[in-house]
Amino acid sequence: MFDAHIYSTRRNKLKSILNNGIALFLGNNYAPMNYPANTYPFRQDSNFLYFFGLNDARLAAIIDFESGKEILFGDDVDIDDIIWMGTQASLKDKSAQCGVKETRTYNDLEKYISENSGRQIHYLPPYRADNSIVLEKLLGIKPSSQKKFASIDLIKAVVSLRAVKEPCEIEALEEAQKIGYEMHSTALKMTKPGIYEREIAGAMEGVCLSHGAVVSFPVILTINGQTLHNHCHENILKEGDLLLVDAGAEAPNNYCSDHTRTYPVGGKFTQKQKEIYEIVLKANKEAIQMIKPGITFQSVHFYACKIIAEGLKAIGLMKGNTDEAVKQGAHAMFLPHGLGHMMGLDVHDMEDLGENYVGYDEETKRSTLFGTAYLRMGRKLKEGFVVTVEPGIYFIPALIQMWEKENKFSEFINYSKVNEYLNFGGIRIEDDILVTKDGYRNLGKPIPKEVDDIENLMSC
Repeated sequence: MFDAHIYSTRRNKLKSILNNGIALFLGNNYAPMNYPANTYPFRQDSNFLYFFGLNDARLAAIIDFESGKEILFGDDVDIDDIIWMGTQASLKDKSAQCGVKETRTYNDLEKYISENSGRQIHYLPPYRADNSIVLEKLLGIKPSSQKKFASIDLIKAVVSLRAVKEPCEIEALEEAQKIGYEMHSTALKMTKPGIYEREIAGAMEGVCLSHGAVVSFPVILTINGQTLHNHCHENILKEGDLLLVDAGAEAPNNYCSDHTRTYPVGGKFTQKQKEIYEIVLKANKEAIQMIKPGITFQSVHFYACKIIAEGLKAIGLMKGNTDEAVKQGAHAMFLPHGLGHMMGLDVHDMEDLGENYVGYDEETKRSTLFGTAYLRMGRKLKEGFVVTVEPGIYFIPALIQMWEKENKFSEFINYSKVNEYLNFGGIRIEDDILVTKDGYRNLGKPIPKEVDDIENLMSC
């Protein structure tokens, strides 16, 4: 948790943007796995963390944009709680930690909202069922309509603040990067024939736990990298496989890291693997070098797509005019996702508020083309943004066979050659990048990604 003045300043900035009504912030509660006392690890709502910093369950808060009043709602623990959980900070102590002066019991929230029912009450779109039930009780809006009536003004205001990372947040992100580096170093050393994927995934999660952290999302670690979000870890690694490892840490401060590396099982890339890997690496490095304030991330994405298309042309998998191939979306058979996303308190930062509010604006609109439509972040970059850059090349048999049957983009895709790669898998390389005043900075200690560096380290 940061100093109280950080949270007070953030709330004051929000008050300077909005000047009518009340903002209602609901913290998260414990979520039971199978019975109430057996819960998943607690994770606070990121917007509540951003403005109030308190990592405790059953809290809520309001900000009155007209009077300037701020109130924290919650309850002090009783003796039963103390027996099972130990002594806990009082609600007054918690409010002092985030700079809020007034506190009330959690049950007083309903009374407060009722007393102010004639005023505009701003809320953010809920993503948890229990908070949807609370919202229905407080505001009378059915869960099916809550996203529709969420405050667009509040969403845009929150995005405008959270998108630009403060110095303290960049330091927090660097802490997550340190853990992420150790996770990926562990994976590289363990990538050997005869090892189960689950052994490596478990060791990576163990690295997080040893630092008081958790994984920032379920670990993607697979020899079937052609499945973009593959969480199955049941395969045994074999000589000649490629192991795609996409994983990150959520540090105790709740800020996240997210990196992807692809390693050759056995320690050496085959010639075919090396050719594809070098194309992805070139796209990763040159896309990163483009990053600076004022350029749209959508243009960086298309630049990376052209590098991939040109590289695939050079080895006979694509053909024709590169610009036209990318314009029409032929490259998306090999890269069916966007170049990256925002990073921060969430590994896909603020996407609970709506991808288009986070990654797009009136100037930059989301594409409707297959593949490019999945680009989460397209808008102009600003100093303080943190984005991932994660190009990849994948050979997805079902997609290849479907497009070939439809004779789709046959002027750009050499299907006879592509069919030689049906069992190839996939390669992705991902780094976390801070947009600086004059350009960019890679966050964290560099995780090896050059072919020679990887092969040399794997031979040790």
